[in-house]
Amino acid sequence: MPVTIDLSGSVAVVTGGTRGVGAGIARALLEAGAEVVTCARRPPDEPVEAAGRTARFLPVDLRDPAAVTEFFDRVRADHGRLDVLVNNAGGTPFRMLGEGGAAQQARVVELNLVAPLTASLAAYEVMRNQPGGGSIVMIGSVSGTRPSPGSAAYGAAKAGLDNLARSMAVEWAPLVRVNTLVPGMVRTELSHLHYGDEDGVASVGRTVPLGRLAEPSDIGDACVFLASDRAAYITGASLLVHGGGERPAFLDAASVNH
Repeated sequence: MPVTIDLSGSVAVVTGGTRGVGAGIARALLEAGAEVVTCARRPPDEPVEAAGRTARFLPVDLRDPAAVTEFFDRVRADHGRLDVLVNNAGGTPFRMLGEGGAAQQARVVELNLVAPLTASLAAYEVMRNQPGGGSIVMIGSVSGTRPSPGSAAYGAAKAGLDNLARSMAVEWAPLVRVNTLVPGMVRTELSHLHYGDEDGVASVGRTVPLGRLAEPSDIGDACVFLASDRAAYITGASLLVHGGGERPAFLDAASVNH
């Protein structure tokens, strides 16, 4: 018997779900049958669609606590409940620490750590007052598990997000499960900004044990699992979705054959 995940009847919010990884997550949730609401400061260039269905978009600035509370109140009023929150919104420009002031670095931390905290608190107020509770998925990064020159504040924020999720999982059990999904490098419409042309993307992909960058759908499928009852006993966990990680540099530098 095939294992399927059916999220029909559930309501999911994906922050930053209008492009890239976020759109991949939203499409995967749509394909699983969920009603999906995406949010960002600006509307998408085109609707996020999958399986003949379209994600709803509502604008919100996740750095404004009052606006975030209003957003989740509207989701509850319009859809009746909230079953899944995927905290995907985030990102950072490439900037060495010495090239940016403290205020610039603080904004990176605000977007990647404080904003998910704000959204989670508002979502929890909805989830804890409904039968079945809910599931929150943080989108972390391998940048939070190793040194991240050029994105140090981002890496620090993602490390903090993972720790925050573990504490939330303990405080909010058993009604609300909280987990972190930790992607590696993902191929999106912005990949050229990080890796260059197609040859550059392919070259970077060869450094991954599985031989390629992740697709947004790879991240989306993992989110669907963590959001579903198939993961009913998983909370406070970190799921690595990085294709095996990064080949240790010493293996290539060593003078013996491997």
